[in-house]
Amino acid sequence: MENDNKQNGMIDESFRALNERHNRIYQFVLMYNNYIFSTHDYGMGIPLTMIEAHTLTYIEDNPGCTATDLIYYWNRTKGSISQIVSHLEKSGLVEKRKKEGNKKTLYLYVTKLGAQLSKAHKLYDTIDIAKTMEHLKKECTAEEIESFYKVLDIYNQVIRKDFEINAGHRSEKDAK
Repeated sequence: MENDNKQNGMIDESFRALNERHNRIYQFVLMYNNYIFSTHDYGMGIPLTMIEAHTLTYIEDNPGCTATDLIYYWNRTKGSISQIVSHLEKSGLVEKRKKEGNKKTLYLYVTKLGAQLSKAHKLYDTIDIAKTMEHLKKECTAEEIESFYKVLDIYNQVIRKDFEINAGHRSEKDAK
Protein backbone atom coordinates (compact mmCIF):
# COMPACT_ATOMS: atom_id res chain seq x y z
CA MET A 1 0.00 0.00 0.00
CA GLU A 2 2.77 2.42 0.98
CA ASN A 3 4.64 1.55 -2.23
CA ASP A 4 1.46 2.24 -4.28
CA ASN A 5 1.06 5.66 -2.62
CA LYS A 6 4.71 6.48 -3.31
CA GLN A 7 4.38 5.40 -6.94
CA ASN A 8 1.14 7.41 -7.35
CA GLY A 9 2.86 10.45 -5.84
CA MET A 10 5.73 10.13 -8.32
CA ILE A 11 3.27 9.77 -11.21
CA ASP A 12 1.36 12.85 -10.07
CA GLU A 13 4.56 14.85 -9.67
CA SER A 14 5.88 13.80 -13.08
CA PHE A 15 2.52 14.54 -14.68
CA ARG A 16 2.39 18.04 -13.18
CA ALA A 17 5.90 18.85 -14.34
CA LEU A 18 5.34 17.61 -17.89
CA ASN A 19 1.75 18.78 -18.23
CA GLU A 20 2.45 22.35 -17.12
CA ARG A 21 4.41 23.06 -20.31
CA HIS A 22 2.12 21.07 -22.57
CA ASN A 23 -0.94 22.91 -21.32
CA ARG A 24 0.38 25.91 -23.27
CA ILE A 25 0.27 23.79 -26.42
CA TYR A 26 -3.24 22.56 -25.61
CA GLN A 27 -4.45 26.11 -24.97
CA PHE A 28 -2.89 27.32 -28.24
CA VAL A 29 -4.38 24.43 -30.23
CA LEU A 30 -7.84 24.99 -28.77
CA MET A 31 -7.74 28.75 -29.38
CA TYR A 32 -6.38 28.32 -32.90
CA ASN A 33 -8.99 25.66 -33.63
CA ASN A 34 -11.72 28.12 -32.61
CA TYR A 35 -10.07 30.78 -34.77
CA ILE A 36 -9.85 28.49 -37.81
CA PHE A 37 -13.50 27.49 -37.62
CA SER A 38 -14.89 30.96 -36.97
CA THR A 39 -15.99 32.88 -40.05
CA HIS A 40 -14.02 35.77 -41.50
CA ASP A 41 -14.93 38.31 -44.15
CA TYR A 42 -12.00 38.61 -46.50
CA GLY A 43 -13.31 41.88 -47.87
CA MET A 44 -16.02 40.69 -50.26
CA GLY A 45 -18.98 40.24 -47.92
CA ILE A 46 -18.89 36.43 -48.16
CA PRO A 47 -17.99 35.00 -44.76
CA LEU A 48 -15.85 31.86 -44.84
CA THR A 49 -14.00 29.85 -42.24
CA MET A 50 -10.24 29.76 -42.63
CA ILE A 51 -10.36 26.14 -43.81
CA GLU A 52 -12.92 27.13 -46.47
CA ALA A 53 -10.83 30.11 -47.60
CA HIS A 54 -7.65 28.03 -47.73
CA THR A 55 -9.46 25.25 -49.57
CA LEU A 56 -10.73 27.79 -52.09
CA THR A 57 -7.19 29.08 -52.56
CA TYR A 58 -5.86 25.52 -52.91
CA ILE A 59 -8.42 24.92 -55.68
CA GLU A 60 -7.46 28.20 -57.38
CA ASP A 61 -3.78 27.29 -57.20
CA ASN A 62 -4.46 23.69 -58.33
CA PRO A 63 -7.26 23.90 -60.92
CA GLY A 64 -8.79 20.53 -61.68
CA CYS A 65 -7.90 19.05 -58.31
CA THR A 66 -10.31 16.52 -56.80
CA ALA A 67 -11.92 16.05 -53.41
CA THR A 68 -9.45 13.18 -52.88
CA ASP A 69 -6.58 15.64 -53.35
CA LEU A 70 -8.14 17.89 -50.69
CA ILE A 71 -8.67 14.97 -48.31
CA TYR A 72 -5.00 14.08 -48.58
CA TYR A 73 -3.71 17.66 -48.44
CA TRP A 74 -5.79 18.77 -45.44
CA ASN A 75 -5.84 15.37 -43.69
CA ARG A 76 -9.63 15.61 -43.37
CA THR A 77 -12.36 13.03 -43.80
CA LYS A 78 -14.35 12.61 -46.99
CA GLY A 79 -17.42 13.98 -45.17
CA SER A 80 -15.58 17.06 -43.93
CA ILE A 81 -14.18 17.91 -47.37
CA SER A 82 -17.57 17.23 -48.94
CA GLN A 83 -19.18 19.78 -46.59
CA ILE A 84 -16.51 22.40 -47.34
CA VAL A 85 -16.72 21.91 -51.12
CA SER A 86 -20.54 21.94 -51.01
CA HIS A 87 -20.52 25.24 -49.11
CA LEU A 88 -18.05 26.75 -51.59
CA GLU A 89 -20.17 25.49 -54.49
CA LYS A 90 -23.44 26.80 -53.01
CA SER A 91 -21.73 30.16 -52.46
CA GLY A 92 -20.89 30.31 -56.17
CA LEU A 93 -17.14 30.10 -55.56
CA VAL A 94 -16.36 26.64 -56.92
CA GLU A 95 -17.73 24.45 -59.66
CA LYS A 96 -17.40 20.74 -60.32
CA ARG A 97 -16.68 19.47 -63.82
CA LYS A 98 -16.32 16.06 -65.40
CA LYS A 99 -13.67 15.44 -68.01
CA GLU A 100 -14.44 13.79 -71.28
CA GLY A 101 -13.82 10.07 -71.02
CA ASN A 102 -14.13 10.11 -67.22
CA LYS A 103 -17.71 10.54 -66.11
CA LYS A 104 -16.98 9.38 -62.56
CA THR A 105 -14.39 11.82 -61.20
CA LEU A 106 -15.40 15.41 -60.42
CA TYR A 107 -12.73 18.05 -60.89
CA LEU A 108 -12.84 21.32 -58.98
CA TYR A 109 -12.37 24.81 -60.39
CA VAL A 110 -12.91 28.26 -58.95
CA THR A 111 -15.51 30.50 -60.55
CA LYS A 112 -14.73 34.10 -61.43
CA LEU A 113 -16.13 35.13 -58.03
CA GLY A 114 -14.12 32.34 -56.38
CA ALA A 115 -10.91 33.59 -57.98
CA GLN A 116 -11.64 37.13 -56.77
CA LEU A 117 -12.31 35.92 -53.23
CA SER A 118 -9.21 33.72 -53.27
CA LYS A 119 -7.11 36.75 -54.25
CA ALA A 120 -8.78 38.81 -51.49
CA HIS A 121 -7.98 36.00 -49.05
CA LYS A 122 -4.33 35.92 -50.15
CA LEU A 123 -4.05 39.69 -49.63
CA TYR A 124 -5.78 39.48 -46.24
CA ASP A 125 -3.48 36.67 -45.08
CA THR A 126 -0.35 38.40 -46.40
CA ILE A 127 -1.16 41.52 -44.40
CA ASP A 128 -2.27 39.53 -41.33
CA ILE A 129 0.83 37.30 -41.34
CA ALA A 130 3.09 40.35 -41.74
CA LYS A 131 1.40 41.99 -38.73
CA THR A 132 1.77 38.80 -36.69
CA MET A 133 5.45 38.51 -37.62
CA GLU A 134 6.07 42.14 -36.65
CA HIS A 135 4.44 41.51 -33.29
CA LEU A 136 6.51 38.35 -32.76
CA LYS A 137 9.70 40.22 -33.68
CA LYS A 138 9.04 42.66 -30.81
CA GLU A 139 9.30 39.76 -28.35
CA CYS A 140 11.41 37.13 -30.16
CA THR A 141 14.58 37.02 -32.21
CA ALA A 142 14.53 35.83 -35.83
CA GLU A 143 16.33 32.68 -34.65
CA GLU A 144 13.66 32.00 -32.02
CA ILE A 145 10.92 32.38 -34.63
CA GLU A 146 12.75 30.00 -36.99
CA SER A 147 13.21 27.55 -34.11
CA PHE A 148 9.49 27.75 -33.37
CA TYR A 149 8.65 26.79 -36.97
CA LYS A 150 11.21 23.98 -36.90
CA VAL A 151 9.68 22.61 -33.69
CA LEU A 152 6.19 22.86 -35.26
CA ASP A 153 7.37 20.87 -38.28
CA ILE A 154 8.87 18.15 -36.10
CA TYR A 155 5.83 18.10 -33.79
CA ASN A 156 3.59 17.66 -36.87
CA GLN A 157 5.74 14.69 -37.93
CA VAL A 158 5.34 13.14 -34.46
CA ILE A 159 1.56 13.60 -34.58
CA ARG A 160 1.32 12.22 -38.15
CA LYS A 161 3.30 9.16 -37.08
CA ASP A 162 0.98 8.68 -34.09
CA PHE A 163 -2.04 8.89 -36.40
CA GLU A 164 -0.47 6.29 -38.72
CA ILE A 165 0.29 3.93 -35.83
CA ASN A 166 -3.10 4.36 -34.19
CA ALA A 167 -5.23 4.84 -37.33
CA GLY A 168 -7.46 1.89 -36.48
CA HIS A 169 -8.17 3.30 -33.02
CA ARG A 170 -9.34 6.74 -34.11
CA SER A 171 -12.94 7.52 -34.96
CA GLU A 172 -14.21 9.42 -38.00
CA LYS A 173 -14.95 12.33 -35.64
CA ASP A 174 -11.26 12.49 -34.60
CA ALA A 175 -10.19 13.15 -38.20
CA LYS A 176 -12.47 16.18 -38.57
